Amino acid sequence: MRIGVPTEIRQDEYRVALTPAGTKELTSRGHEVLVQHGAGEGSFFADEAYVAAGARIVPDAGAVFAQADLIAKVKEPLREEYLRLEPRHILFTFLHLAPDPALTKALVDSGATCLAYETVESADGHKPLLAPMSEIAGRLAPQVGAYFLERMSGGKGKLLGGATGVKAANVVVLGAGIAGRNAAAIAAGMGAHTKILDIDLPALAAAQRELSGVQTLHSNQLTIEDEVTKADVVIGAVLVSGARTPVLVTEDVVRSMQPGSVIVDLSVDQGGCVATSHVTTHRDPTFVKHGVIHYGVDNMAGVVPITSTLALTNATLPYILAVAEKGVVAAARSDPSLARGVNVMEGKVTLREVAEATGNAYFPLEYVLPIEYT
Repeated sequence: MRIGVPTEIRQDEYRVALTPAGTKELTSRGHEVLVQHGAGEGSFFADEAYVAAGARIVPDAGAVFAQADLIAKVKEPLREEYLRLEPRHILFTFLHLAPDPALTKALVDSGATCLAYETVESADGHKPLLAPMSEIAGRLAPQVGAYFLERMSGGKGKLLGGATGVKAANVVVLGAGIAGRNAAAIAAGMGAHTKILDIDLPALAAAQRELSGVQTLHSNQLTIEDEVTKADVVIGAVLVSGARTPVLVTEDVVRSMQPGSVIVDLSVDQGGCVATSHVTTHRDPTFVKHGVIHYGVDNMAGVVPITSTLALTNATLPYILAVAEKGVVAAARSDPSLARGVNVMEGKVTLREVAEATGNAYFPLEYVLPIEYT
């Protein structure tokens, strides 16, 4: 199969979908890899490294899309990218379609088969392709919160870890998944008074075992209101697979927070778990609403592209290999977790959560592609 790797065109997105090492794994198995000129430069992978791994460098995105069958990307396609998609294409990338009906329609209209990293999911709920980016974003979130809590950044002027004889800052983490647990671990490690909330008691129990010094609380509206209003930094790390993130923090609760407090909404790529949050960019990462600083960069892990690209390829390569060697049909039939990654196929939305969130008709993948799991 021909695998194409275009340069990411999202502003300040420096990751690339495939490393030279990943390229070597594909070419050594007889697959052809086409890499757009300069695609790896943001992660400090030169064209020469891809050539040494057996790739062919092509001049532009047009050549990648024209010649490749499988398009491997990092972020959801922008207009000039999705207009290049054809029914013969397989697109494999982060999609986050639930809050974006327009992109969903564009992918449906393209006729391409579109797989989302974030919805590849095993029977026990593990998301192997989302996990590394969740881990990185979770670890970055307390750093971001600490920075914007500083007075020169517009914050209330508190040090996350406090000082001798001075109270540390209060950090509240909503969600005890991978991102939430990593955020809580780093916040506690920086010396903050850290609490993590979730409705999933087993997840809270796991956090309790793993995170020394972190208080776990069952999440309900009263507890959220009480803890968020007292928090210096709130980190939203809520995820519902494939669906729009539920809003846990209302605008009234934000209004009751202390001026100069900080919200870091890691859920913003799925719509956000804070009523007042919206997507921001690395160049303009924050806005202030009701005196509270909001950070909503939806490609947060892109700020550390070397780490992120290596971690992403480590996770995605086995699935890219499966699709390249078997094709989508056989790969999906042999692996239910990969099958759940198929969001759009043959002009139909094949993931229930995406269909419900975007107002599209839902066609189970079994309807489009008869699957008999063994």
